[in-house]
Amino acid sequence: MEQISQSFLSFIDSYGYFAVAVLMAMENACIPIPSELILGFSGYLIFAERMTFTGALIAGMVGGMVGSIFAYLVGSRGGRKFVDKYGKYFLIKKSHVDLAQRWFDKYGIRAVFFSRMLPVVRTFISLPAGFARVNWKAFLFYTFAGSLPWTALILYAGMFFGESWKYLLEIGHTASIIFVVVCVVIVAGIYFSKRK
Repeated sequence: MEQISQSFLSFIDSYGYFAVAVLMAMENACIPIPSELILGFSGYLIFAERMTFTGALIAGMVGGMVGSIFAYLVGSRGGRKFVDKYGKYFLIKKSHVDLAQRWFDKYGIRAVFFSRMLPVVRTFISLPAGFARVNWKAFLFYTFAGSLPWTALILYAGMFFGESWKYLLEIGHTASIIFVVVCVVIVAGIYFSKRK
C-alpha cells in the first residue's frame, strides 16, 4: 500500500494539476484512493510554492465532479446488481456501498451534500443516487456544494501542516466528522435565524 501511495505522490509531483484532477476523478468514481493523500500532498506543494491554491482547487473540483458523474451513470445505467457483480474488480466493497445506500435511504438527495465530507461514504454516495436516478441537476448541485468546502479544507490543511502534511492521513476521518458537525450547526443556525 505504501508503494502504491508513493506512486500517486510521484504522479502528482510530476504532472501537477492534471494528476490531481485524474486522481480525484478516480477517487470519486469509487476507486479507494484517500482524498487526504491527494489533496494533502497538493496542499504541501502549495506550501512549497510549486502549486497555487486556486489551480489545485479547480483541478480537485473538476476531477471530483467528473468522477462523481461517472459513478452516478454507473449506478443509474447498471443498477445495484451490476455494481455488486463487477465492483470487486475495481476494489469496491459491498459493505461500503451498503453504508452509502443506508445514508441515501435515510436522508435522500441531501445525503449527497453531507456525505461528501464523511469518510468512506463520500466515495460511494454517487452510486445509490444513481440507483435511485435522482434528478441529475440536483445531484450536480449537491455534489458541487458538498465537495467544494471539503476540497478547500484539505488543501488548506496540507498548507498548514506543510512538510508534516502526512499527519492528515492519521486525523482525516476525525477531522471530517468534526467538519460535518460544524457545518450542520452553521446551517441549523442560519435556518432558525431566518425562521425567526
